[in-house]
Amino acid sequence: MAKKEVRIFCWNVNGIRAIWKKDFPKWFKKTMPDILCLQETKAMAEQLDDEIKNYCGYWSNFFSAEKKGYSGVATFSKNTPISFKNGFGNPYFDNEGRVLQTDFKDFTIYNVYFPNGGRGPERVKYKLDFYNELFFHIEKKRKKQKNIIVCGDYNTAHKEIDLARPKENSNNTGFLKEERAWIDQIVNLGYVDIFREYNKKPDQFTYWDQITRSRERNVGWRIDYFFVTNEMRGIVSDARIHQKVMGSDHCPIELVLKMQ
Repeated sequence: MAKKEVRIFCWNVNGIRAIWKKDFPKWFKKTMPDILCLQETKAMAEQLDDEIKNYCGYWSNFFSAEKKGYSGVATFSKNTPISFKNGFGNPYFDNEGRVLQTDFKDFTIYNVYFPNGGRGPERVKYKLDFYNELFFHIEKKRKKQKNIIVCGDYNTAHKEIDLARPKENSNNTGFLKEERAWIDQIVNLGYVDIFREYNKKPDQFTYWDQITRSRERNVGWRIDYFFVTNEMRGIVSDARIHQKVMGSDHCPIELVLKMQ
């Protein structure tokens, strides 16, 4: 029996309404991924037209922050999933609209917009607490479903190769020792930064600061990831970064699976 290719894209769009006015619909229609996970949608579902929510006949689910124009995630799928869940059931985290769990027959995907620690030590603590809460839930899920994907904007560069200027940013959130150590813990739990299995080159970034126009010089950060459980490593056939796709201060990343 021939294996079926499943293509999953993940993209921090920095506002779904803003990117929809650019070339995003054209890109979406041309790419036609099996699953598309968006972060930082900055919109509530009721604020969006049906054309967006049901684009090209896709199933979609939105989880928004209580604060308007802030955070938010959305998952689109060609096929209707078996089940889905918004958030953790904990208002402390859920009021920021950061996690969508979507269950398919062969795997579960978590679409996550991790907090930014940029507003001081209390937000770094919130970010690390969020990591703990997320992987507490994921590890419980893993007892039943071994094939798990955790994708999104992690807001942390893991290693020096993952940002253009590691020394200058060693005391900045996004590259703090305690943030990087948490990604080490994820790896130790048995999750694989799958892109690095295919590409170990430097300058592979997914985010660039717009104010300094750093994309033109490729002075960026790799903070958008697909982490997969060790158990599903065998069904992954590729992982890519699409640096040339414009529209946001991030670019999309892609995971390719080969399913029976």
